[in-house]
Amino acid sequence: MPDPIWLMIFVIALALIFDFTNGWHDTANAIATVVGTRTLSPTKAIIMAAVLNLAGAFFSTEVAKTIGKDIVDPKVISNVVLVAALLSVIIWNVVTVLMGLPTSSSHALIGSLVGAAVAYKGFAILKIKGIITILIALIVSPLLGGLLAFLVMKLIRVIFADTAPSKVKRIFRPLQIFSSAFMAFSHGASDAQKAMGIITMALVAGGIQSEMKVPFWVMLSAGLAMALGTAIGGWKVIQTIGSRLSRLETPHGFAAETSAALLLATIAKIGVPVSTTHTITGSIIGVGAAERIKSVRWSVAGKIISAWVLTLPGTALMGYLFYLALRVLEK
Repeated sequence: MPDPIWLMIFVIALALIFDFTNGWHDTANAIATVVGTRTLSPTKAIIMAAVLNLAGAFFSTEVAKTIGKDIVDPKVISNVVLVAALLSVIIWNVVTVLMGLPTSSSHALIGSLVGAAVAYKGFAILKIKGIITILIALIVSPLLGGLLAFLVMKLIRVIFADTAPSKVKRIFRPLQIFSSAFMAFSHGASDAQKAMGIITMALVAGGIQSEMKVPFWVMLSAGLAMALGTAIGGWKVIQTIGSRLSRLETPHGFAAETSAALLLATIAKIGVPVSTTHTITGSIIGVGAAERIKSVRWSVAGKIISAWVLTLPGTALMGYLFYLALRVLEK
């Protein structure tokens, strides 16, 4: 028997709240460097990011389908599992953004969903191949982002080796606005789909539809929720990424954002969910290392990496415990 309609509606509401916290948490992914280099004011940068997050939500639904069918089968779970997972990831996002830690909403969602699903029917319910593929992509994406940004920054250094720094800065100011806009679009294209996937899972689990096809209203509502969260802005995370991790000038911001955005847009079209937070952080470390290794504040980077490592087990445990507490809602 399908889950009751009220439970499905509750899951949809929680998924949109998660999407809001994702936008709030991940505002820094798109605008930290453009704010850190003082190319745009925080207010203008946030408005730009919110609008382009919404536009990016309509780019693709491949990631949503992956989230919805490659971690667990939506036809064999209940909406109570999704409630437990969403409560876990929402709490994780709120706590870490208040602490100023740029952790991954993607890691948090996957960890929470795995933990809640295991509490529901054990490890047999998991799609191990799909989970391993997603985890490999999540680990590799910041490394690729860092490498690509490193190479782009080195190329910029070669091309503009004989150009006065003040002229380089003037050249890259408009380019960095473009790269930040591209990053905001790619963030919407990648991360808004995660809530779309959860909502579509709820529709399948609730018997409303039989396949993982994302309806237009789901795309629109997810895009709007993320845009609203982005408009609120996670100021502590913006400060951590934009100024504390590495000293940035406009060429560095352009190199980091362009590299991360290209990678994210490509992977989103393929359909593999990766972390925008990890990717842009890796790119910023890459441009810092391209100047000199010591320009990266490795103590800050170490704290960020520690938070990344804790995210999957921490949210998996939370999802597991939340399901145990909520299983009384199962019919």
